[in-house]
Amino acid sequence: MSGLPTLDITALGREGDGIAHAGGAAMFVPFALPGETVRAAPDGGLPEVLRASPERVAPPCALFGACGGCVLQHLDRQAGLAWKAERVSAALRGAGFSPPAPALFQAAPRTRRRIDLAIRREGDRVALGLHRRRGAPVDMSVCEVLEPRLFALLEPLRGLLRRFPGLSREASVAINGLDSGPDLLLRGAGRLDAPLRRILAEFAATHAIARIGWADREGVETACQLRPVRHVLSGHAVQPAPGAFLQATRDGEAAIIAAVMAGVPERLRAKGRILDLFAGIGTLSFALAARGKVLAFEGDAAAASALAAAAGGTRVLAARRDLVRQPVLAREMAENDVVVLDPPFAGAAVQIREIAAARPAVVIYVSCNPDRLGEDAGALARAGYSLDAVSVIDQFLWSAHVESVSVFTRAGRQAAGRAAR
Repeated sequence: MSGLPTLDITALGREGDGIAHAGGAAMFVPFALPGETVRAAPDGGLPEVLRASPERVAPPCALFGACGGCVLQHLDRQAGLAWKAERVSAALRGAGFSPPAPALFQAAPRTRRRIDLAIRREGDRVALGLHRRRGAPVDMSVCEVLEPRLFALLEPLRGLLRRFPGLSREASVAINGLDSGPDLLLRGAGRLDAPLRRILAEFAATHAIARIGWADREGVETACQLRPVRHVLSGHAVQPAPGAFLQATRDGEAAIIAAVMAGVPERLRAKGRILDLFAGIGTLSFALAARGKVLAFEGDAAAASALAAAAGGTRVLAARRDLVRQPVLAREMAENDVVVLDPPFAGAAVQIREIAAARPAVVIYVSCNPDRLGEDAGALARAGYSLDAVSVIDQFLWSAHVESVSVFTRAGRQAAGRAAR
C-alpha cells in the first residue's frame, strides 16, 4: 500500500465515507474518520490508518469491512449519533429554520427486528446475508444488530435453502419479528409446489415461525401459516402482509411515536381531526387516535388493507391512496388541525406543497432522509411555519441511515394553542 497517496480526512460524507481532497478533487475513503491521515485501500476496503481519530474504536463485528450493513462500527457510538444529529440539523438550517437542540435516541445492539437478506448459492453452500459494499452478499456468520431470536434462524435457513433447486440470482428473504413470532417472505426461490409447501410447513413448525410467504412473478401468497399473525400497535392488533414494513426496532418505534405525540395538541377543535399520510400499517395512526379522529392514507395495497381491517371500531378511518400521483389537496384539508406525514426515502415533494398551501396549525414530518427533509421543509418555511421541536432517531445502529421527527407550527406554539381551543 506504500504507493498509494496519503490522505487527510476532513469530514464524513452522507454514506459514512471519509472525505479527503487531492488534486483539487474530493475523494471518498471508506472506513476513515475526520481528523485522520490514511492510505486508502485500492479495492475500497479498510484503509491503513497513519494517524487515528480519538473517536475511532475497535469494531465489534468480525465481518466489519466486508458486510455492507454496518459502515460506521469504527466510530464511537455517541460520536456517530452526534454526526447523524448534525445531518438533520444542517438539512433544516438549509431549509431556512434555526433548529432547536434535538432530542436523541439510539438503539441498542442486537435489537433490530426487520431485515432483508440476499441469498446466493455457492456450489453446495448457500450464502445468506447483506451485500458487500460492492458485489455479492456476505455470508452472515455473526451479526451485532439483529435480534438474537432472528439471527438464530439463519443457519437453519441455509439448510432449508440448500433443498431448493430453483434459487435465482436475485433470491432474497425478508424476516420480520412480529408479536406472533418470526414472519418470513421468500422471493425468487423457484416454483412453489405441494412437496415444497410441506417442507416449508415442517420448517416453520420446527422453528416456531408463524408464517412463510412466497413471492414470484405472479405475486405474493402464503406458502404456510401455523397460527394467526399479529403485530400490536398502540394496543391494536394488526395482521401485516408478508414482508410488511415495520420500524426497525421496538424502542425506535416507541421513540418515534413519543416524538410525534409530543407535537400533537392535547385537544383539537370540536370538528378538528388529524391527517396521517403515508400511514403504513398504522404505526402512528392508532396512537394519534387517542387525541382525535384520524384520517389515514397509504398507497401500498397490502398495508392499506391491513390498516383498514384493524381500524374497525376505532377513531381511525383508513383508505388506500397513492400520495405521489394523487396527493391530498389543500382544499381537502380544511378540517385538519394536525397533519402527520411519514414519507418514503424519496420524500413528499408533491404532497408537501399542498400541505403548505392548506396551512394546518401543526405539521409533523417523520423523515428517513435528511436531504429530502430539507427540501420539503423549505416549502413550510416559505409558508411561514416555525420549527418547534426536532428528534433524531438512530435505530439503524452503525449505519449511515438516520430518522427524525420535526414539529412545525403555523406561527410558533401559539398556533398549537389555538388548535386546542
